[in-house]
Amino acid sequence: MNDSFFSLPQEKRNAIINAGFRVFSQNSYKKSPVSEIALEAGISKALLFYYFKNKKELYLFLLGYGAKVTHNELKKQGCYDKGDFFEVFLSGLRVKAELMRKYPELSMFQMRAYYEKEPELRRGIDAVIAEYSGYERQADALKLEPRDFIEGLDLEMMYRDIYLASQGYLWECFCAGKTDIDKMERDFIKMAEFWKSVYKRRKQ
Repeated sequence: MNDSFFSLPQEKRNAIINAGFRVFSQNSYKKSPVSEIALEAGISKALLFYYFKNKKELYLFLLGYGAKVTHNELKKQGCYDKGDFFEVFLSGLRVKAELMRKYPELSMFQMRAYYEKEPELRRGIDAVIAEYSGYERQADALKLEPRDFIEGLDLEMMYRDIYLASQGYLWECFCAGKTDIDKMERDFIKMAEFWKSVYKRRKQ
């Protein structure tokens, strides 16, 4: 990636980023035309490839940028300052739902990227997912304290169970082709309450 991209005025950078989110959110990677992104951003395709050497680099930049925006918003709203794992989970859920309402194309792009099958992208996509979602990186931020859960619980396995169940639910929504954010928020709250009843240590 050419660092001169960051020297562009904020408005121009946002135009390129938002155009990328929209086009990649509507199509698979292979079927997303870079020429459409350039046209919508108000620049030439050649100039877009001056900033990003190829389509793959642009795609992975957008994915990382979106993940960072989400992470920073969670920190800004104090989600990681909550008392325990499930409070962090529910607080983060509400922030993410609000981001989906505010930036639907960003959210749809992120969801589509999670299930993108293009081989040349998978390693890069998985690296971004691991950086922002992996257990080893998230354990402290998510307040995963053994004393808060039933005795002998494998916390990493619990995290994986919740993570995979969440991804499975999002896949259902993705396949349905329609995202009802209010329903998704309600469903995740129900799931969180269920997980809490199963995994949380009960007070004596």
